[in-house]
Amino acid sequence: MPTVMWWCIGTAFAQLLIAGALLRAGRARPTKLAPSALALLRGGNRAAVTVALVALHQRGAVAAARRRTIRANGGPGATRDPLQRGVHASLHRAIGIGALVNRPRTRQAVDALRAELGLAGLLRSPGRWRAARMLLALVPVTPAAGLAVITLRGDATPLPYVLAAVTAPVAVLLWRVPPTTAEARRALAAERARHPLPAHRRAATGETGTAERIQLYVALYGDAALALFYPHFARDGGLLGGGRGNPDDGLPWKRVHAVPKLHLRAYRELGEGGDHGASCGGGGGD
Repeated sequence: MPTVMWWCIGTAFAQLLIAGALLRAGRARPTKLAPSALALLRGGNRAAVTVALVALHQRGAVAAARRRTIRANGGPGATRDPLQRGVHASLHRAIGIGALVNRPRTRQAVDALRAELGLAGLLRSPGRWRAARMLLALVPVTPAAGLAVITLRGDATPLPYVLAAVTAPVAVLLWRVPPTTAEARRALAAERARHPLPAHRRAATGETGTAERIQLYVALYGDAALALFYPHFARDGGLLGGGRGNPDDGLPWKRVHAVPKLHLRAYRELGEGGDHGASCGGGGGD
C-alpha cells in the first residue's frame, strides 16, 4: 500500500481517537437541579428560557403580546435566578422567544448555566463537542483522498479499502453522541418517574409550592405541561412547538404527538370559550 495511503488511514484513526477523547464526559457529582437546569438538559436553550418565562409570568413580570411575542410587564420581582434576570433584562420590547433566546443577556445566562452543568458532569463542554464533530466530519474525507490517489495509480490492493471502511461506522457512532451525558439522562428519567405529569391541572394546584412544581412540570414535559397549565400564555406568546404553529391548534404537526390527547383537547377548547386559564397558584394566572 502506498505511503500516502498509510498517512491518510493513520490520520483518520487519529481523528477518531481525538474526537473520542473530546467527547469523554467528566465524572458526575451529585447536585440538586433547578427546573431551568432540567429543561436545558431535556430541550436545550429554548427549553430553559421557556421555564424562566413561566417563572416570570407566575409573578406577573412578563405577559404575552401581539403576534406571538413576549413583553415585560413590570420588574423581575424578588428573584436571584441569573437566567430569569437575564431573560427579563432582554425584554426591552416585545419579541418572539426565538429572538429572545439569542439576546446577549439571555445567552450569557444560559452559557453560565451550561458551564455549571458541565462542571457537574451532566453536559459536555460545547467547545469540545463542536471540535469533536468537526474532526468527525473530516474522517470520511481523509481516507477518501488517499483512495483517490491509489485508484489513479492503479493499485488494486483491498487492504486500504477495508481500513477506510472501518473508520466510517465508528465516526457515525461518535457523531451520535449527544451533548448530555448518561448521568444527565438518568437524572431526567428519575425526575419524570418522581413527578409524572398530572391529567388535570387541579391535581397540581392549590398547595404550597405550586409555582415551583409547575415550573418542574414544564421543565420535564415541555409543551404538554404548557398546554395544561398556561395554555393562553403559551399560545399567545408563541411558546409552543418551536414557534411554528398550525392554524388549527397552535401546535406544529411534528410535535403534536408530544402532547397527550387530553391536554391537546383542552388546549383546542380555548378557542371555543372553554377554560380561560385559572390561576395556577404562582401569582400570575394564565
